[in-house]
Amino acid sequence: MTSLIAKSVAVLAACAALNASAGTAPAKAPLPPVEPSALFDSIGANLSVAYDSRYYFRGLWFADNIISTFFNLSIPVIGGSGEDGAGSLTWGLGAGYIATYQTPFQNAAGAASDNGFDYSEYDLYTSLSYDVGFATLGVQYQYYGYPDSYSGSFNGVSNAAGDSELGITGAHEVGVTMTIPLGALNVYLGYYYDLTVAGQYFQVAADYTVAVNDWLSIVPAAQLGYGIDYYTGSNGPTFGNAATGLSSQSSGFTHVLMSLSAPVKLTKIATLTPYVAWNYGFSTRNYMNATYDNEVFGGVKLSVAF
Repeated sequence: MTSLIAKSVAVLAACAALNASAGTAPAKAPLPPVEPSALFDSIGANLSVAYDSRYYFRGLWFADNIISTFFNLSIPVIGGSGEDGAGSLTWGLGAGYIATYQTPFQNAAGAASDNGFDYSEYDLYTSLSYDVGFATLGVQYQYYGYPDSYSGSFNGVSNAAGDSELGITGAHEVGVTMTIPLGALNVYLGYYYDLTVAGQYFQVAADYTVAVNDWLSIVPAAQLGYGIDYYTGSNGPTFGNAATGLSSQSSGFTHVLMSLSAPVKLTKIATLTPYVAWNYGFSTRNYMNATYDNEVFGGVKLSVAF
């Protein structure tokens, strides 16, 4: 089922990595900063469009063949006092839309169908980030809208109708984040509380940028998630996957995700980023995912900074 523009947008990139993906589009390593041209002199903006062969978000599969588009704004509120930007306060705003154009789906009769399954999502989010020098601290709010319900729909009917978690059509979330730059290495920490289902989610992630030349980089990345009553279904431990014999677990590790991306700077403002990723689902995910626990997928994203 985890990405942005210049130093002032670094926290939005971190939030994308921690939310992943995602989707926002599925979790990808954040892009190295690019030099944006001026928009109203100080406001940074980024527009991206992406394709992902599978959409994983926090270890849970949502759909295949995803097309997504995101728009982000970064607005300086207080300027930093030093060359490293320490003391700066930045306001972030963003929105995105995600949808599958074709996801093969097994219907009740066991026949594969390319037409009956639908999944779409729109995201609205805002954040404040403060640079303390050794790290950037952030607080954020995000709304997830699910026109086809959280679990998608088949022939117009939710795949989890009646489930107070997996059948919802929208969710509110607040979170706190920390981004720690250590040279070419970035470490991301995040805690998120879902106000709709009263679930908690923790994530730690890291990426390392290897600059090949002035237009190409190689970015390996990894993330690990842990959930507490976080989208495991309202039926609790009685719900299970008959094919695997596994039953639900309300709290525990969700997944580990490893990715390798290759940002290519096409112009001063445009970057193309292909990636390949590996997702492994743990106890709170492997009974739910309609895919394999050990999954390799990939995609590509084009982003433009203004």
